[in-house]
Amino acid sequence: MIKFHLKIIAGFFLTIFIFLSPTKAQQADEARAISEEIFGQKGQIDEAFGAFQRGYFLTALALALPRAEAGEASAQTLIAYIYANGLGVAKNPALASSWYNIADKNGDINASFELAMLYQNGEGVPKNRKRAAQLFKKAAKKGHIEAIYNLALLHVEGKYAEPNLSIAAGLMERAADYGLAEAQYDYGIMLMEGAGVAPNPKKGAEYIKGAANAGLVAAQIEYATMLYLGKGVEKNIPLAAAYYREAALKGNPVAQNRLAKLFALGQGVELDLEEAAMWGLLAKKQGLNDSMLDKLLVSITKEDLAKAEERAKFWPNPPPAK
Repeated sequence: MIKFHLKIIAGFFLTIFIFLSPTKAQQADEARAISEEIFGQKGQIDEAFGAFQRGYFLTALALALPRAEAGEASAQTLIAYIYANGLGVAKNPALASSWYNIADKNGDINASFELAMLYQNGEGVPKNRKRAAQLFKKAAKKGHIEAIYNLALLHVEGKYAEPNLSIAAGLMERAADYGLAEAQYDYGIMLMEGAGVAPNPKKGAEYIKGAANAGLVAAQIEYATMLYLGKGVEKNIPLAAAYYREAALKGNPVAQNRLAKLFALGQGVELDLEEAAMWGLLAKKQGLNDSMLDKLLVSITKEDLAKAEERAKFWPNPPPAK
């Protein structure tokens, strides 16, 4: 039986190649080819998984159904994932929860985690954080990294698991060392603050940097601030500006505001009041007002302010050509 981590692979396969209009036979051939490429020609062929990867979700569903009905847990989880995310079918969290429940009872680690998330958020099932915690613990014991991370959070919260920052830190470190960005960020903060672990700002900065480089916005802002202040790392304002810019481009108002100030002061970037005003306006659109930034922009010309307003109006696209 071939196991696979649906959570990791799901984001890559949302495109269906409409213009090619492949036949079912072609889809099956492509699914087989993908399965062979991933698992090797001598390995077990998983046509349902191959079809899922190719974006043929209905084909994957049809191929997985008889296997699921025969009791194959991974096929049951695949069906649940398709319905949970509305891939080629109407989104149906209730039906997904039923399939996840069956797969969980049949021992599929991914099903345990996904079912926990449904109970955690009350999707397709009544919200039940106690039940979610039980499932997180079950999946964590089997080594599911995201479940380990969620279990660490439960120990921090101390409501559905023993309140113990030391246990939480140990679990968080495991998930962080596996490469989970959220865990890297949280464990980095724990190291910086000495929460459940001996304080180690330098080590904490490395974990936060890892999460920032993985694209986690909160970590990018935190690491940028550390670089700006020289906290746990060598002070580097140009690099701080680069991390703020990455988060700002993703629409984060805090990053946009701080980047605006750097442009207004010419710190780490070339002084540019138009650029500063544009980022400041974007942050204001999301409710972040800053009187200090307004004072820094008092000398901007009417022309540059008008340009900044025009750019902010159409951001992230450029203003239409006149």
